[in-house]
Order: sequence, then structure tokens, then C-alpha cells
Amino acid sequence: MTSSTSDPTTPDPRQPDPTSSGSDGTVTAFEDLPPRRTIRQAVAASALGNATEWYDYGAYAVVATYIAVHFFPEGSQGLFWTYAFLAISFLARPFGGFVWGPLGDRLGRKQVLAMTIILMSAATFLIGVLPTYEQVGILAPILLAVLRLVQGFSTGGEYGGAATFMAEYAPDKRRGLYGSFLEFGTLGGFALGTVVVLVLQLVLGEDAMAAWGWRLPFFVAAPLGLIGLYLRSRLDETPVFQDLEEADESVDSATGGLRDLVVQYWKPILVMAGLVIPLNIANYTLLTYMPGYLETKIHLSANESLMVILIGEVAMMALIPFCGALSDRVGRKRMWWFSMVGLFVMAVPMYMLMGQSFGLAILGFAVLGLLYIPQLSTISATFPAMFPAHVRFAGFAVTYNVFTSIFGGTAAPINEAVVESTGFLEFPAVYVMAGCLVGMVALLFLKETAGASLHGTDIPESEPEDYGIEAIQAEDEAMDAAGR
Repeated sequence: MTSSTSDPTTPDPRQPDPTSSGSDGTVTAFEDLPPRRTIRQAVAASALGNATEWYDYGAYAVVATYIAVHFFPEGSQGLFWTYAFLAISFLARPFGGFVWGPLGDRLGRKQVLAMTIILMSAATFLIGVLPTYEQVGILAPILLAVLRLVQGFSTGGEYGGAATFMAEYAPDKRRGLYGSFLEFGTLGGFALGTVVVLVLQLVLGEDAMAAWGWRLPFFVAAPLGLIGLYLRSRLDETPVFQDLEEADESVDSATGGLRDLVVQYWKPILVMAGLVIPLNIANYTLLTYMPGYLETKIHLSANESLMVILIGEVAMMALIPFCGALSDRVGRKRMWWFSMVGLFVMAVPMYMLMGQSFGLAILGFAVLGLLYIPQLSTISATFPAMFPAHVRFAGFAVTYNVFTSIFGGTAAPINEAVVESTGFLEFPAVYVMAGCLVGMVALLFLKETAGASLHGTDIPESEPEDYGIEAIQAEDEAMDAAGR
């Protein structure tokens, strides 16, 4: 266990010692910890930007039935193509990762995040003003596809960058807690999209919503993006990246960074890939495909399906910080084991339950959502720590986006195609189970990084005794001291 000690020569007796020794003799430095207020500002900037990013996915998913009518000809399986266009954005995500990731390691996290949030919010806003298929014919889905590609390209840098930014600002012993707020922003974006559409449906009515009201949710992205950009512009570069610049260890070129990443760090790339697969199959099955599934397959009304999703998302948001904080105590691996085993066991029973009634649909979705949270809440603490600082942005962005594009972007259209053609309503549950099997294999090779420092060019790794309550308390004292 790590403990805090006081230096008798320190003028202020309340000031904690800037270092503390662990049971293995290692020394943890607290002297460079930023004040708690600065950390909270970094968390807010990252979370709001991420909420803006995922607001689009939430809004797009819940107005999918309206998009199907307006952007595709009648009788063309418009809902399938609407989900396919959701997948189109994922085709651009790996390219975004390859471009933004090395740039973030070379130029800094902050500059890249400013560019990605502008691109995303602008593209989302423009979807709201697109002409329909009835007005311009085939040009309508082409323009929709172009904007979805722009969104995917920006997301390729936004998510990995925001997670890296937050992880590098967060104190080592509290990385799970602070990092979980990035995923709070993710669910907040999804939930906001659901709330906006639900309110509009109740206020405008079905006819007005189908005619023009479906456009309004996309306009909300503009003010969200501007607020996120403002918050990010007020922060300095992360302490970890500043250390790299001072030590002249940042990557000199994008090509060199990618070559270094693939040749030297292929093992963490493969492990992370194995974890990204179940994470994204569950994520996009539960949060993106579910609204249309409940409405067209379970035959709930549009408002009922949105209520099921919204209640589940709010419950998930309430649990996220607690799971993040718990991972600081018990480690990330235990959280992931609990989540994947739970989803594997409960997926089919909960999907069968959802088909019974509106109330049981709420219960079934909530159970699956809460079992998913131990994965979702620890992404920002787990994945950035799998790579050293000089390739961290690229390692996260490239690996995450390549495998998200394959398994996340295709989840909704695959589920829709199989369920529609076979009538097997529990297929999404089986798909989640298959992803969890892959993740369990990857977990066997994951190194625990809870409590480990993210500074330097070596892969962080910790032992269980390094992330106890005494170490967390010592780091809290250091943050308080830094703010005095």
C-alpha cells in the first residue's frame, strides 16, 4: 500500500510530502499534480466535447425512422440503409485515427481536439438542412453519406484524443473516477439526443415531426460545439505532453510515430483490439440499434421505445462515476471480467424479457445497460494506459477506431439484417455474447495499470498493492496542496 508522509522541514505542516514510498520501495511523485480545479476543468472540457460527438449518434439513432422516409425511395428498405449510413461514418474513423493520432502525439492533444470538435458539430448541424430524396433525388443520400464520413473522420481523433487528454490530466490514483466522466459525457450525448427528440415528438406531434421536426435535433450540435471549444481553449496542454516536449521525446513525424507504434507495440494493440470488439458490439447494439428494434420488432410506440432507452441511459449515467471510482480500488481487469461474464449470462434472458411488455422492456434494457457500465466507465482509464506517452494518442486512436469501424459501425445493420431475414429476435443478444467471448480471451493478456504513472516512454504497469485507499488519500492531499 502507498501512504503519505509529512516532511518536518516543510513550513506548512498541512503540506503533504511530494513523494510517497510504496511497499515495493518505489517512489511516487505528487509534486507535479495540478490543482483539483484545473483537473475538473479538463474533465469538463473533455466530457462536453465527447457529449457533442455522441449527441449526433444518439440523435441520428432515434430519428432513424424519419431519415429512412426522407432520404431513401419508398420500398428500398430505408431503415436498413439508414443504419448502413451510420456504419458509413465508421469507415472514415480509422483514417481519422491515422491522421489525428500521430498529430496529437507530435503537436499536442489540445490542438487536435479543437479541430475535431469544430468538424463534428458543423457536420451534424448541416444534416439538419439537407434536402430530401423527394426534393433532389439520389443527391440527398449522397450528401448525407458525405456528412457522415466527415463526422467519422473527426470522431477518429476526438474520442482517442479526449480520453488521452483526460487520462493525462487525471491523478494516477483517481484516473478511474475522473476518466469515467468522459463516458458520462458519451451517455449524456446519447441521452440528450433522446430527450430532445422525445420532447419534440410530444410538443410537435407525429405529423409535424415527420414533416420537418426531425431536423431540429441536429441544430443543437452548433451551440454544444461552441461551448466545448471555449472550454478546451482555456486549458493548457496536458502535464504528460509538456514533460515529453521538455525532454524532447515527442514524435518527430507522423510516419515515424506509426512505424514505432506498429513495430514496438503490436502486443498492446492486439489486446486492446480484443477488448474493443465486445465493447462496441454491446455499445452499438444497446444504444444505437435498440430504439429502432423496440419500435419495429417489439412493436412499442415511438415514445415508449424512447422512454425505455432514456430511463436506461439515465440509470447508466448515475452508476458510471461509482464504477470508475471502484476501478481505482479493485483494478480495471476485475471490472471488465464482471461486465463481460454478466452480459454473456444475461443477454438472452433480458432480450426475451424485453419482448413481453413496456415495463419489462425497461427492466431488461436497464439490466443489460448496468452490466455494460463496468466496461464503459473504465475506457478512459484502461486504454490510454496501455501505451507509453510518446505513442499514446496514436496507439489509442488507431487501434480503437480501426476495430470500432469493423465491429461497432456494423452492429446495427448486421442486427437489422439478421433479425429482419430470420425473425430471430434474440440474435442481438447472441451477437453480444460472441463479442464477450473474444473479450474474455483478451483479458487474459491485459496488464493491470490502475495507479500506474502515465509519464515517460515505457508502458505503465502496476501491482495490486499500488492502488489502495491510502495511495488515493495521499494523492487527494497533494491536489489540495497544489491548489493552495
